[in-house]
Amino acid sequence: LAPMRLYTLSKRHFVLVFVLFLICFALTVFIGIAGPRIISEQEHNGDQLLLKNNSVKTGPFNLVSPPLTTYNQQLWLTCVIQAEHSNMGDFQQPFEINVELKGVMQDASVMHINNVHQKSRTLHCGAKCDEIIVLHLGYLNYTQYQVVVSFKGLENITYEIKVKFVWKMYNPTFSQVEIWFRFVFVVLTFMVTCMFAHSLRKFSMRDWGIEQRWMSILLPLLLLYNDPFFPLSFLVNSWFPGTLDAFFQALFLCALLLFWLCAYHGIRVQGERKCLTFYLPKLIIVGLLWLSAVTLGIWQTVNELQDPTYQYKVDIGNFQGMKVFFLIVVALYILYLIFLVVRACSELKNMPYSDLRLRFLTALTFVVLVIR
Repeated sequence: LAPMRLYTLSKRHFVLVFVLFLICFALTVFIGIAGPRIISEQEHNGDQLLLKNNSVKTGPFNLVSPPLTTYNQQLWLTCVIQAEHSNMGDFQQPFEINVELKGVMQDASVMHINNVHQKSRTLHCGAKCDEIIVLHLGYLNYTQYQVVVSFKGLENITYEIKVKFVWKMYNPTFSQVEIWFRFVFVVLTFMVTCMFAHSLRKFSMRDWGIEQRWMSILLPLLLLYNDPFFPLSFLVNSWFPGTLDAFFQALFLCALLLFWLCAYHGIRVQGERKCLTFYLPKLIIVGLLWLSAVTLGIWQTVNELQDPTYQYKVDIGNFQGMKVFFLIVVALYILYLIFLVVRACSELKNMPYSDLRLRFLTALTFVVLVIR
């Protein structure tokens, strides 16, 4: 078998590995806290957006977004409706939002993007009213946007309301920091991948342990997870770079989930691991998780391209069913993983080398789960 450096590590080296990892993680967290804000916001009171003799309960409200660049990445318009002097406690009020969207070109010409979209929403108020997402643009085709918003169904309520609209977009300074961070991690991942491949070049793949085989898969996937194509988001006005980034992230995370199942099972099962009995059940469970995540992501992207006011949590009639299905598969995965961990611990606790691999894998898994 190809040698593992894990077998030559003392307890001091073990602790040093995890301490260095936690120091690097803490450093990135500190940079994130001390760095620029992720989201920039601009608020507007609804009273200031109305034409004369129009009610705040109906509108229309004429909004103009801040000037935008590709570094703003995405754009949200949210609405907060607050009841004034109301002692009604918790209440819900269904109503409709009409949204008309126009884009402003660099030469100041205005392009009509969509027809008026009408969406059913529910105003839910307790101590505060829930924020309502009016529209979301996953990529920015124009330097500015003009939006006309009107309500239908609030004109009959007896209490007075205040309306506030908030533009939200990525902070351009944060976008520049994100580009450099991703570039650094892509370079580091590439270097580690090359070093790993170089260290195992003398050994046949048949002699690799299950952890070594999985590292040869996870490291290239980690390279994609850090997304070397991320700068395309700022060079091309398209939905494709963002969708590609989400696809790579889902692919790596599901591969990591599959690795944990295979590693805990593979430590116990030596020799040939048959595809039908060893890999297929794990592929089905993790594949369903991956399929659920990718389906929701693609569904949201496709519908947002046609309708920026679309929200899958509200507008998909079967969203709750999809959510329940996803949670059932997650619960099934957790139970299967716990079963494999318990079996591995009970069978390998007296085997020196396997026990060492098991403890290191469990400690690493625990750290990753806490961080995630």
